[in-house]
Amino acid sequence: MRTPSENLEVWFLTGSQELYGEATLRQVAEQSKEIVALLNGGPEIAVPIVWKPVLIDAARIRRACLDANSADQCIGVVAWMHTFSPAKAWIAGLDVLAKPLLHLHTQANLSLPWAEIDMDFMNLNQAAHGDREFGYIQTRLALRRKTVAGHASDPAVRARVGTWACAAIGWHAAQDLRLARFGDNMRNVAVTEGDKVEVQWRLGASVNTYSVNELVAAVDGASRSAVDDVVAQYQASYTVVPELAPGGARHESLRYAAAQEVGLRSFLEDGNFNAFTTNFEDLGGLRQLPGIAVQRLMADGYGFGAEGDWKTSVLLRILKVMAGDRPGGVSFMEDYTYHFGPGEPKILGAHMLEVCPSIASGKPSCEIHPLGIGNREDPVRLVFDARPGPGFVVGLLDLGDRLRLVANDIEIVPPDEPLPKLPVARAVWKPAPNLFTSAESWLSAGGPHHTVLSIAVDIEALEDLAVIAGIELVRIDASTTTQSFRKELAWSQAYYRLAHGLARG
Repeated sequence: MRTPSENLEVWFLTGSQELYGEATLRQVAEQSKEIVALLNGGPEIAVPIVWKPVLIDAARIRRACLDANSADQCIGVVAWMHTFSPAKAWIAGLDVLAKPLLHLHTQANLSLPWAEIDMDFMNLNQAAHGDREFGYIQTRLALRRKTVAGHASDPAVRARVGTWACAAIGWHAAQDLRLARFGDNMRNVAVTEGDKVEVQWRLGASVNTYSVNELVAAVDGASRSAVDDVVAQYQASYTVVPELAPGGARHESLRYAAAQEVGLRSFLEDGNFNAFTTNFEDLGGLRQLPGIAVQRLMADGYGFGAEGDWKTSVLLRILKVMAGDRPGGVSFMEDYTYHFGPGEPKILGAHMLEVCPSIASGKPSCEIHPLGIGNREDPVRLVFDARPGPGFVVGLLDLGDRLRLVANDIEIVPPDEPLPKLPVARAVWKPAPNLFTSAESWLSAGGPHHTVLSIAVDIEALEDLAVIAGIELVRIDASTTTQSFRKELAWSQAYYRLAHGLARG
């Protein structure tokens, strides 16, 4: 299900001008090709960088930007001014460019050939000069972009370009994201409400509701052979408790859970959906709240939100695509309860059933336990601890006049003690800078209780995504204080209200 990046590409645009003559322009073209080869020469960038002919006038620049817009495989543009490219020539092109933009401030030579530098060398190698002209016009036009400085042979430079490309892949996936809501959101809950039109405008995601009983029909229509295949996958991939195994007292519950997976998967595939929600208050004719089915669909790259939380489902799908095949995993999550001490304070994150096994530290256990809500049969679920390591949690909320992302750097750690009586998947983490500052800041920002936990995606990629989308992002990290964070929220509110007001006016 995960959207492949093999057919996607980033275009490389090089700026110059006719002033230098054909011989110099041929050198510019060859050296820009060499820069592209350096960018493509390491593993840091997940999609190929595609060289395009050198741009020397306004008409060609505008055409290149329009072509980038209309090329479905192009997810973004990297621009570099090899020589001095007068920025007024870029106004019309940049004004129509609708794809993500990265300004690469580099140059052809890594080191200066001190003893050989003459005016011909100086005329050819003017990126330090030309990129400043380009930087000005981007600022003058108030363009959202990322700027990366350094030589293309440097893995750290390629890594930052790769991080931006990761965000561009997520943005590209968001443009045709289709989400199916099975029923509405949980009654009387505020944060899972929101403006679906705003989300489609800002992120491209289309969110629509379907009757739960449409899903029930798909589940009931699952063939015996398809259910057999999924049950066999459960037995091969997980430690299935004896009562659920073939011949066990509750094996039929496992088969129904498998039928739910078959039905869900077929419904989503037939409708070209890549994200969905469920709600324990609206289960129609479903015999169980979907557990293991949801977990496995998330592991395959689908977005998911519980209790009808479509915003978290959209965000999870985007981050799943951004994660690609990177190790670590991405999951739906919820801050559930705190450990204030003894020892370092921590958060225990979990949910009723739906935590993605992509973050599991070992082989999950397939179990069945009572749920206590939903008034249905006991649901089957995967139980595991999350893999330790650095990551972040992020939530998406609707403030009425804009969307906001709230993110918190975290360190996932093993539980202080075993959790033999907790029958759900879980993650324990230390939030930066500490539990108390993190919680106070999160609450001040209005951060939701449902989040996406990411180990696989770097937080810089999340920041790049926010810039591409024009969405507010506030980050709680090791340097955060409650005082500085409150000021950041006030400044951010003033900026985004003014910026969005001008854009809509």
